[in-house]
Amino acid sequence: MNVIAAALREILQGPVLVGEPLRRHTTWRIGGPAGLFIAPQSEEELLAALHLLARVNMPWLALGTGSNILVRDGGFRGAVIHMGALQSIAFRDDGTVKVGGGLSMMRLIRQAVQRGLAGLEDLAGIPATVGGAVKMNAGAAGQDMAGVLEGALLAGSEGMEYWTAERLDMRYRASAVPSDRIVAAAILRFTPGDPERLEACVQQRLHARRKAQGVGKPNAGSVFKNPPGHQAWRLIDESGLRGHSIGGAQISEKHANFIINRGGAKAADVLSLIGQIQEVVRGRTGIMLEPEVQVIGEA
Repeated sequence: MNVIAAALREILQGPVLVGEPLRRHTTWRIGGPAGLFIAPQSEEELLAALHLLARVNMPWLALGTGSNILVRDGGFRGAVIHMGALQSIAFRDDGTVKVGGGLSMMRLIRQAVQRGLAGLEDLAGIPATVGGAVKMNAGAAGQDMAGVLEGALLAGSEGMEYWTAERLDMRYRASAVPSDRIVAAAILRFTPGDPERLEACVQQRLHARRKAQGVGKPNAGSVFKNPPGHQAWRLIDESGLRGHSIGGAQISEKHANFIINRGGAKAADVLSLIGQIQEVVRGRTGIMLEPEVQVIGEA
């Protein structure tokens, strides 16, 4: 591991850390160590890192804000690639906007709204980066990334490739971004709107999100996808599970589709609670809830 770390330090300006605790980088504040933790400072550094990791056959994981992810207690033996430095944003003459995969969704939305560009204002407050939002087709209140996405630059060990929105096949909380590619940048096209109206919408969404989802403890957002015709939180609530806990993990008293870390929660606690929710809800309704959070690493 130290040999690979030394090779990465030769090509990267950002940090290259061995054994970095991933709980420091996830919104759940849960997760064992990363074999390597790196932070490329540009698309060129990202490509160089992916090429090197492929040569040594080391698995990797892209990380943005660390929301919507559960890292197991044994950590991740490969390389965690933090995308936080890729935050460029360029409003182009052809009406499109090129944004770096590490740019926060909130920063993108604010800049778009200031310019009277509509299409993502209902996503205000979602704790995600652009890259993660593209990969999972993040959405809220009828809007999603698919509604503004023209295409994305996907980085892999062999270089950068442009995929159109059609090829990306955006679906409910999913896309066709391959597991061996990272969304380095997205090309978006908004629609004209009134800046004041858009800003009012943003404030309304932020207020509603704080009111409904301000659970007060570390969490990863919604744990389960909404089944067709149903709301996951309601199914959990009506199954009598609101407030139920295992170890340091608890179903939020405020929002039943959130699992909070009350302090000292392990990934094993969260996984046990997820399994129990699925079992109880299926027994009561016949519906198997599908997790929205990505589970990675080893027990």
